[in-house]
Amino acid sequence: MLIDIAAIYLFLLKNISIFLLFALLFFAIDDLFIDLVYWSRRLWRKLTVYRNRDVFNEEKLYLAKEQALAIMIPAWQEVGVVGKMAELAAAELDYENYQIFVGTYPNDPQTQADVDAVCRRFPNIHKVVCARPGPTSKADCLNNVIASILEFEKKTNIRFAGFVMHDAEDVISAMELRLFNYLLPRKDLIQLPVYPFATRLTDFTSGHYLDEFSEMHGKDVVVREALVGQVPSAGVGTCFSRRAIIKLSAEGDGLPFDIQSLTEDYDIGFRLKQWGMEEIFVRFAVHNDKLAIFAEKSASRNRLEGNVVCVREYFPETFQAAVRQKSRWIIGIVFQGMKIHKWSHDWKLNYFLWRDRKGVVSYFVSFLATLVFIQLLLFKIYDLVAAQPYRFIDVFSTEPLIVLLLKLNFLLFCNRTLQRAIFVRRYYGIAQALLSVPRQFWGNVINFCANVRAIRQVMAHGDPRRVAWDKTQHVYPTVSERQLGFAIGTLLLAEQKITESQLELALQERRLGEKLGQVLVRLGMLSAEELGQTLAKQAGVRFCAVDPFSLSPQLFMHFPDKLALKYAVIPLQDDGKNLVLAKESMLSPVAIGALERALHRDISYVICQGGAVTLALRYWYQFDVSCNPEPELARWQQQQLISAHDADLLRERYFSSRLQFGEALLQASRLEPAVINQILLSFHYGGQQKLGEYLVAEQVISQQVLDDTLAFQRDYQPSLSQLLAQITETQESRVSPCV
Repeated sequence: MLIDIAAIYLFLLKNISIFLLFALLFFAIDDLFIDLVYWSRRLWRKLTVYRNRDVFNEEKLYLAKEQALAIMIPAWQEVGVVGKMAELAAAELDYENYQIFVGTYPNDPQTQADVDAVCRRFPNIHKVVCARPGPTSKADCLNNVIASILEFEKKTNIRFAGFVMHDAEDVISAMELRLFNYLLPRKDLIQLPVYPFATRLTDFTSGHYLDEFSEMHGKDVVVREALVGQVPSAGVGTCFSRRAIIKLSAEGDGLPFDIQSLTEDYDIGFRLKQWGMEEIFVRFAVHNDKLAIFAEKSASRNRLEGNVVCVREYFPETFQAAVRQKSRWIIGIVFQGMKIHKWSHDWKLNYFLWRDRKGVVSYFVSFLATLVFIQLLLFKIYDLVAAQPYRFIDVFSTEPLIVLLLKLNFLLFCNRTLQRAIFVRRYYGIAQALLSVPRQFWGNVINFCANVRAIRQVMAHGDPRRVAWDKTQHVYPTVSERQLGFAIGTLLLAEQKITESQLELALQERRLGEKLGQVLVRLGMLSAEELGQTLAKQAGVRFCAVDPFSLSPQLFMHFPDKLALKYAVIPLQDDGKNLVLAKESMLSPVAIGALERALHRDISYVICQGGAVTLALRYWYQFDVSCNPEPELARWQQQQLISAHDADLLRERYFSSRLQFGEALLQASRLEPAVINQILLSFHYGGQQKLGEYLVAEQVISQQVLDDTLAFQRDYQPSLSQLLAQITETQESRVSPCV
């Protein structure tokens, strides 16, 4: 009886195996075609295109002037993630003219509070609160972000050349924005490779992602772009040109992204292609290892391929999280894609549409083939181990057709395994390449379960466009922590440098755009040195009183004027290893990173008393010797017009009343600090044109606003003689007449 049941089962298994073998052969030939195109194209380009062409390295990217770029980040329940990304970007990005816009939701106060804290530390980060409560879709969040970016453009009168899409957990390559900057505006969609972070070797769930992305972004998308010129966005590391965003907005009635799409990135790639826009998938390797510090460190990787400019992030490590994420991809690409994007008139594009959608079938075939393979393996073990086994295996080995299919599929499977291992080895090294073989089987299980879940969701909703955004939880690599600090008023009260009544009066007397510390010093409630000490404590750095006129001229000779004027810093000390700068307020992490990259060395900074840096810049870089009050003070003392105490008082008031043009513009023009920051990024320091002239020429401000700003700056900065008259008048008013 058992023998009969086994025989029937094997008969059914045989016929199922024949079907699976034909299906596997079909899918394997499909993949073989991509392999042949890739390797033949690579060989041809090596023998022809690259033979007489100079190496294009990262140095060429520096020749292009920095255009303004906007980074868009949708954030739903991303507490503790956005700040780390921003800090890492500020420290590592070899670019400065960029702004980050983070989309949050009104019903997610924790993420909003986290983003608010980040905004206080980074002047180029802006919080966007979506109109509708979350979670909506990623596309809906991005639409809100883009609307805010366009409003920001109106305020600053600048135009972002590129709109870069990232997730909150992304680790961005140092040269990413420079690469986008070089390709814009010639390209309308620029996609970078994505390489997941490798975790433990035993983590097969997260490990199968790096196998798939290594082959997909190392070969498949390269062939797709070469044959069709159409590039699917990965949802991260994608840069859209301004022309693309404006076109998408116009066609979408103000909504660039389809809010019902779970894979809005995939959808946009097709829409741009239909409008004749240029798309490119870029694999650009840097030669300097310092520009690829987050690349894998395996000695067996390909050094050049391993230094490719890419996006890195952690992918799900648990089975359930991976299934949820991949089912969302399947619904968006396969089911929503088939409903939105019909078959075209271009057979080449249709071929890649087929490759996008075949997963709904191939995942089932691969999973069933895995089950059959396990059974065949068990039968083979039984055949070898048993003393007198039944010849079950003959059912499969005596059929010529099955033998032929088995041989062909085995050869193609070996090719498939070898191809994947080659591309994994390039970026991750030999160990991960070897593990990619067993991970294929685990990946089949994940893809099968994701397929089942996707089909069930679509059937439950009746329409794939009704399936909600199923967000993946994110983690982020550890980076250095910085203190957020407290408000300056709170710190001054805690240190008992001012009273509650003084703080209240200062807030009442505060002029538009004037900082609280400036008000307190102007009203005589606080000395410039006391304010500097508190600002230093707030920033977590040292305070140092600076005499701007007695510093070493050698320091200024070796520190570029364009950097000093742009960041309002002066060189203070140089021990050969570390350069210490002085600034009157906190120096942002973005500026610190930019200065270190420009100077090719480590820097630190201290905060000094107000006016010291302003006067040093005028004295050493603008050669305004008249700004030095010391000769006049010394002459007055010699003539006994003032005492030593009066000289100290005059010096302090003179210093604290010096106002930089940017501060004056902030107070006189009513522009927002973020707007001023973006304006200063766009201005080329060191040229013949003055900042005020540039602002008028770019129509950021009118000539009247410039005149008002200069007048305000003059009025705010009394001369030494005027200060002496004020002090004399004050002293005389305190003397009571004798009766």
